[in-house]
Amino acid sequence: MPAGLDVTRTVPEQETQEDMSRISELVGRIQGVRDYTVSLVDAVPESEWFRQPAEGVTHVAWQVGHLAMAQYRLALDRVRGVQPGDEDLISEQVLSIYGKDSVPDPDPAANATPAEIRAAFDAVHTRVIEEIGGMDDSILPEPATQPHPVFGTKGGALEWSAQHEMLHAGQIGLLRRLFGEDWLR
Repeated sequence: MPAGLDVTRTVPEQETQEDMSRISELVGRIQGVRDYTVSLVDAVPESEWFRQPAEGVTHVAWQVGHLAMAQYRLALDRVRGVQPGDEDLISEQVLSIYGKDSVPDPDPAANATPAEIRAAFDAVHTRVIEEIGGMDDSILPEPATQPHPVFGTKGGALEWSAQHEMLHAGQIGLLRRLFGEDWLR
């Protein structure tokens, strides 16, 4: 038997999965979707962020800004409420420009800069992983701090955060293809 082989632990991945808390599963799902989204965002040069296909529906800057706003509203605001210091994560400007029912404007002057958008996108996500990862499963069935038509609980808010992001990751992927880029996968 090779030195250091622990035969008392069989199928450690299954044990880890079975022992994983629901919060850990949700954090893992949120992180996995974000990793996928980042791979798409990073594959679009900032010079293309405000470009809209001829149909004029959306652009990458709006998608990334909207994801920053949505993850803040879903995974932080609806789970623990607005907290002092949140304005350092995401500005009122980003919340407003990329909020629900906003309309993408391809004029860079009407938007936050790609650097500001990306900073909010990254800062909100980092805080979500830190804070939610430290919470207990007991919060999941609690009512969300604000009503939402898709869910009623804090656990539902976290689940929808990952699902909502995947929907927008698909739109970023489609924009890349419309720009003539090759598939990433």
